[in-house]
Amino acid sequence: MPGPIAVLPDASAELRAAVESAGGRLAPLGDDTRGLVWTANDGAAELAAILRERPGIGWVQLPWAGVDAFAELLAGARGDGRTWTSGKGAYAQPVAEHALALALALLRELPRRAAASSWEPDERGRSLYGAEIVVLGAGGVAVELLRLLEPFRVRATVVRRRDGAVPGAARTVPVAQLAEAARGAELLFVAAALTDDSRGIVDAEVLAALAPGAVVVNVGRGAVIDTAALVAALESGALGGAGLDVTDPEPLPAGHPLWAFEQCLITPHVADTEEMTAPLYADRVAENVRAFLGDGPFVGRIDLEHGY
Repeated sequence: MPGPIAVLPDASAELRAAVESAGGRLAPLGDDTRGLVWTANDGAAELAAILRERPGIGWVQLPWAGVDAFAELLAGARGDGRTWTSGKGAYAQPVAEHALALALALLRELPRRAAASSWEPDERGRSLYGAEIVVLGAGGVAVELLRLLEPFRVRATVVRRRDGAVPGAARTVPVAQLAEAARGAELLFVAAALTDDSRGIVDAEVLAALAPGAVVVNVGRGAVIDTAALVAALESGALGGAGLDVTDPEPLPAGHPLWAFEQCLITPHVADTEEMTAPLYADRVAENVRAFLGDGPFVGRIDLEHGY
């Protein structure tokens, strides 16, 4: 059996139970540690020091789907022989649910109506049924979102880095064709990881290609969208709304222009709250402990070459 597994920096009862229920041997960090479950959102320098001091650690589990906070560490880990896994795909259901909620709220003018203090009837509001949509990203969130969108009979284009069909999508195109794919789309969902290649990829050209009054929803990473371009598109009225669970910068400071737009619905990176994610992360850890012990494949493996 491989050596013991350490859970750092905070080992919740749920995670300890996950390791042990999957057959793993939980122990404090030591020279014989062979698996490491990292529970913090940050601490890359501390984690790097631990790994330098203990080259025998062969598997590292990171907590979230997005691993940009560990980008430098992961870039340096290429070829280190370790297996690196993350939470990608584990939180797909709550994040996709949140993306759908943001889209529906904006299409139905709910932010404006929620702020009303008197009866203000009008004919504003749109339906999601049959909409032309684009999804940037093809990971677990994108796949789950497309499943949720099936009853609405949307026409979906997925923009992704790799070739290959995605269930629920009418077509898939490479990232180089993002602006072309966005042309005339009524909704753009951003569910992509943040890498050097994806930073600012939703720029002024992409936003201008969308249908007049289109809605943009971002549940990926804030910096995938060029914030200045987004503000300009909202100011001009070209965009009909933006639903943002992630922003750039983040946290979004008071007084930032995005707060001033009635048609911009911002939630503070809570698409997947701790109450939702804790049991899902425990399940992911248990899956990968079993893989660590030789029972099945690792899930959520990090592609060190591409950084996610």
